[in-house]
Amino acid sequence: MTETLIRKTGRAGRITLNRPKALNALTHAQSLEIEAAIDGWADDPEVDVIVLDAQGEKAFCAGGDIAAMYHAGIEGDVESARAFWRDEYRLNAKLATYAKPIAAFMQGFTMGGGVGLGGHVGTRVVCESSRIAMPECGIGLVPDVGGSLLLARAPGHAGEYLGITGARMGPADAIWAGFADLFVPREAWPGIVEGIERTGDFDALRGAAEDPGAPPLAEHAARIDAIFATSDMAEILARLDADESDFARETHAAVRRASPLSACTTLALIRAVRGPDSIEHTLTMEYRATHRAISEGDLLEGIRAAVIDKDRTPKWRHGAIADVAPGEVEAMLAPLGTD
Repeated sequence: MTETLIRKTGRAGRITLNRPKALNALTHAQSLEIEAAIDGWADDPEVDVIVLDAQGEKAFCAGGDIAAMYHAGIEGDVESARAFWRDEYRLNAKLATYAKPIAAFMQGFTMGGGVGLGGHVGTRVVCESSRIAMPECGIGLVPDVGGSLLLARAPGHAGEYLGITGARMGPADAIWAGFADLFVPREAWPGIVEGIERTGDFDALRGAAEDPGAPPLAEHAARIDAIFATSDMAEILARLDADESDFARETHAAVRRASPLSACTTLALIRAVRGPDSIEHTLTMEYRATHRAISEGDLLEGIRAAVIDKDRTPKWRHGAIADVAPGEVEAMLAPLGTD
């Protein structure tokens, strides 16, 4: 089975992820194939626009292929994961800065690596089933693939909340938080894509957009800002403890499930990329953390607990957020020198 369907149809370059049984988890090979396709279409006069979508109803792309990363890592192969991230991040940057219009159709789960594919293009489409998240802290990583920049751009301190807890956004929340642009009912997608192929523009797509309704997360915006405005993770937990709302209790439990080192590093990472507001700077900062995630972080243990053994009881390097020293966070985000 061809895992990535790449073709030209009418005026459109078409890229379709084709691993529906694996929730279209992105492999290293697919990342390279997609990069080669968009490189080839950059100066192709037959391609006016690019459409990025996926087979299956459950997911556009539920993330990177972390199971393969785990099996290589436990054999002592750290470089395979680092090579994947380098190549994937280069693709993320190209998608974010591409000269021709790109539309991503993101049904179902769009998480981690899926956000890296669809979250940076010019037109990001969601539907009724869309569930978007950056859940990396739960597996001992940090929000990457440029996701920390989207988190930094979210209203107020919603990005810190979303990045640390890994909370899932429905279509209205995704648009409110800046992870998507248009809500279009799923049943309309095939006809719209056919029109794009024929015309080479997104006019019909924009015309088909509907109101997704009120974003539930916006109701908690003031509370989120009050809790997550601090740069101290211990203080965030203290503020959650002091807040007796159901939302605060659920958030507190989500923070407790995250890798303490990942949560603290994510908070610092989002603050570090918010000012420069640059995809290249963001990916550089993210790579510093992911480069160290296996050798110095919690990634292998997080993947083991979530995906391999599925016992949901990771044994993190730190027993609690209070055990993470500021110097450890600084070390995770320090320059890599020749690496």
